[in-house]
Amino acid sequence: MKYLNESEEMLMTEPIRCSWCGTDPIYVRYHDEEWGKPVHDDQKHFECLTLESAQAGLSWITILRKRDNYRDAYADFDVEAVSLFDETDMERLLNNPGIVRNRRKIEASINNAKRFIEIQQEFGTLDAYIWSFVDGETLNNEWTAIEEIPATTELSHRISKDLKRRGFKFLGPTTIYAHLQATGLVNDHLTSCFAK
Repeated sequence: MKYLNESEEMLMTEPIRCSWCGTDPIYVRYHDEEWGKPVHDDQKHFECLTLESAQAGLSWITILRKRDNYRDAYADFDVEAVSLFDETDMERLLNNPGIVRNRRKIEASINNAKRFIEIQQEFGTLDAYIWSFVDGETLNNEWTAIEEIPATTELSHRISKDLKRRGFKFLGPTTIYAHLQATGLVNDHLTSCFAK
């Protein structure tokens, strides 16, 4: 009888996941518990949009590792509070080593909080606004390989264009597609993934 060593046992008990999350515990937990799960909470939408905007040009794991720092720096993503951030807050954020200290991204986050509230005033919630683009139903893709997953789609271009028209910044089609994936408007888990 052959006995398995610890790493072989782990491989046999670990579920099959999308390969992009690797083995980093933070990334694995994000993949398993959040990515692709439908979000209907405006505070969570604001958090995701802010973090995804900050990620532009960086890896997502970098942002995930700074997430708690962002929660502290951004009043736990209270959109009303962030919309009132002034120059003092701007300097505080620019001097915070726990977040991405990029002036344009920080300015965009404060601007986007104001625009976010305008959408809430028009649609009741940002959730109602964004889910209207998919008629309230998750778009389930059937990708079998990571290389098949697009960085942008016609839908992400359409939403990004509408947000830009409404005055949002740093939310291009790639960032918006990441948001759609993260908040479950699109399910891009591979067909082999246990989370599909």
